[in-house]
Amino acid sequence: MGGRKRRKVKLLSARVADDKRRTRMKKKAMLEMQTWSDLPLELLHLIFIRLSLEDNIRSSIACKRWNTAASSVRVVNQSPWLMYFPKFGNMYEFYDPAQRKTYSLELPELYGSRVCYTKDGWLLLYRPRTNRVFFFNPFSREVVKLPRFELTYQIVAFSCAPAFNTCVVFTVRHISPTIVAISTCHPGATEWVTVNYQNRLPFVSSIWNKIVCCNGFFFCLSLTGWLGVFDLLDRTWNVLSLPPPKCPENFFEKNWWKGKFMLEHNGDILVIYTCSSESPIIYKLHRSNRFWQEMKTLDGMTLFASFLSSHSRTDLPGMMRNSVYFSKVRFFGKRCISYSLDDCRYYPRKQCHDWGEQDPFENIWIEPPEDLSSFI
Repeated sequence: MGGRKRRKVKLLSARVADDKRRTRMKKKAMLEMQTWSDLPLELLHLIFIRLSLEDNIRSSIACKRWNTAASSVRVVNQSPWLMYFPKFGNMYEFYDPAQRKTYSLELPELYGSRVCYTKDGWLLLYRPRTNRVFFFNPFSREVVKLPRFELTYQIVAFSCAPAFNTCVVFTVRHISPTIVAISTCHPGATEWVTVNYQNRLPFVSSIWNKIVCCNGFFFCLSLTGWLGVFDLLDRTWNVLSLPPPKCPENFFEKNWWKGKFMLEHNGDILVIYTCSSESPIIYKLHRSNRFWQEMKTLDGMTLFASFLSSHSRTDLPGMMRNSVYFSKVRFFGKRCISYSLDDCRYYPRKQCHDWGEQDPFENIWIEPPEDLSSFI
């Protein structure tokens, strides 16, 4: 009897072991039959949201499931790049905040020049030694020259790319508390046109002005927050009688006024004030009612702020939306300082934001090229 029981237990153990072995082999076979397309959608989303637009499109043709996941997080817009102007040499660096990559270009054409403004992928530059003013596209190497003009310390802006006949270059210079000199030019012109205008309200023009063009008007924000408007069609100048945006406390101490930025987005004028580690304050201009409205959210928009020109974007990666990106990069060029309105905090945390110590002409945001093949 004891021998039979032992044989039965032995047979039962062998049967159980065989069943386990068959189960393991079945699971292994099922795993081998699985493909990358069987990954959970949540994981696919996390992968695709970190891909560039080109890689996203390539991945979407793998299978129907990947196409659905890739399309749902596809970014149809590129963020601007931060262009650095070297103190020596002709090697210029471009930082892509979306990919956290840095590219380099040798641009001897810019030797001895100072950047003034950027828009639509074009730089506006000035050579102090020769008073030469010119447009330059760093990616196509195109040059468009303007008549010589002495730009001391006034801020300059232009309306659109020089290829368009509506391109106008604009600058305003302080003559007295009640008089400003406005100079304009356009590609193909033989000279600049300068006209003095009377201010009905005090408007002190300086290098700390901010200028943007929107719907046929140049908006100029003075150091103290007064807004002057130049009508390109009627060639009239008017200082609006609306109270300046409320500045952060101690804004005028320690050169914090360098942390003031202005930009245009879909016809709206936006102003950003930031001071030390304080949270940025963002205002939108209501022209009809003549007041500045503080914005608590950007509704998914992303702002890119630099001293000379600032930009806005929509349809960027989820992690970049509803944020302000500043023209400062930390961690050896790997991380751009940003502020998230969703999280109400800076990234990286506990970073120094002493705008007073930053050279305002050392970098500027610029539209990247559509074809990145020359950088890869």
